[in-house]
Amino acid sequence: MALPRPALSTEVEAAWRFLQLNWLVCAAITAVLALSLLVTGFSLALPGVAVAIGYTGIYGGFAHANAASPKRRDPQVMFVLAALAQIALIAAVMTPLTYVAAAPNLPLQDANLLAIDRALGLDWAAYVRCVNDHPVLAAWLGYGYNMIRWQVFAVPVVLAAKGLYRRIAEFLFAFGLALIATTIISALVPAIGVYQQIGLDPASLPNIEAGAYLEQLRDLPPTRDGTLRHLDLLGLAGIVTFPSFHAASAVLYSWALWGARWMRPIVVVANGALLLGTPIVGGHYFIDIFAGVAVAVVAIAVSRRVGRMVARRQAGFAATAMPAVPAEWYQQLESILARRTAGVDHGDVVGIDAAPAAIPAAVPAEWYRQLESILARGAAGVDDGDVVGIDAAPTR
Repeated sequence: MALPRPALSTEVEAAWRFLQLNWLVCAAITAVLALSLLVTGFSLALPGVAVAIGYTGIYGGFAHANAASPKRRDPQVMFVLAALAQIALIAAVMTPLTYVAAAPNLPLQDANLLAIDRALGLDWAAYVRCVNDHPVLAAWLGYGYNMIRWQVFAVPVVLAAKGLYRRIAEFLFAFGLALIATTIISALVPAIGVYQQIGLDPASLPNIEAGAYLEQLRDLPPTRDGTLRHLDLLGLAGIVTFPSFHAASAVLYSWALWGARWMRPIVVVANGALLLGTPIVGGHYFIDIFAGVAVAVVAIAVSRRVGRMVARRQAGFAATAMPAVPAEWYQQLESILARRTAGVDHGDVVGIDAAPAAIPAAVPAEWYRQLESILARGAAGVDDGDVVGIDAAPTR
């Protein structure tokens, strides 16, 4: 007779259900990319596709294998590996979609974005020159801009260590939603960046590293004029100006990691540098930053609402299921079934009056009656399958 997988708490089960829901979002954006490749002239280089599929498949496969394991089910392993797989898939799909979004070649909005900055009283040229005059500050902001890369992978590891599994699922949903929103908006409000708009050459600023802006300047014009259509996932930069996804990421990371108290000083320093460095390194207008922050706030609100809905639904499932059985029961039942198979008589091993001493007495009486029936059916050669877990409790 097959024993059930170890039971997780209702909260963890709800978080895992939410994480599985995120796979549907991943599937949807992957289908959009596939359709885009069919109806446009874009194509993807196979090595990058193979790397993305391999990474996602390996991490996602191990995560779900662990979740299905009857003995090794570990929520930390499940959530970290599944989260890393989803992050890789979202990035691999959405990055080329930013190029597809730029292809319609709508009128550039750089002049309007700069005009908004000036209407707000914000002098971008004065800001970048001030930073350039302070080499240590310029270096710090350059490092800060690149914080987007490691924090996205740190989030699931830190949150899993703290047992904040629902926050992992909420973060992934908000991360994907924010990236989808910034990509769509960027298609409607295309822009190259502030350096070219004010006629400032980044090379004239010796302490400024504007690599991200230069990558955009390299890829956006040929994407818009139709000369860049073959994309290599291993070399794409993402070509979004308004709203800034770096700014959105700074908010998303801060929100996600705030639950780990020891991370808060790191969060403030790292994401403060990320926000302040985005106009400099990425050539973003200040309004890009404000818009990116707004996108992140909305994405977080939507994600938390969905998370609460999933949690309520899971709680409803748990309320109608049989009570959870302590982990010791699984070990005892394995021993009981093995001894029964070997013909060793335990006596009234699951009766209320003669349960083994190691079995907690607090298990509801209904479980004893159910287990007596199960063992009787097992002795008769009738297989009940996974009969004792929360996900597969016996019918009352």
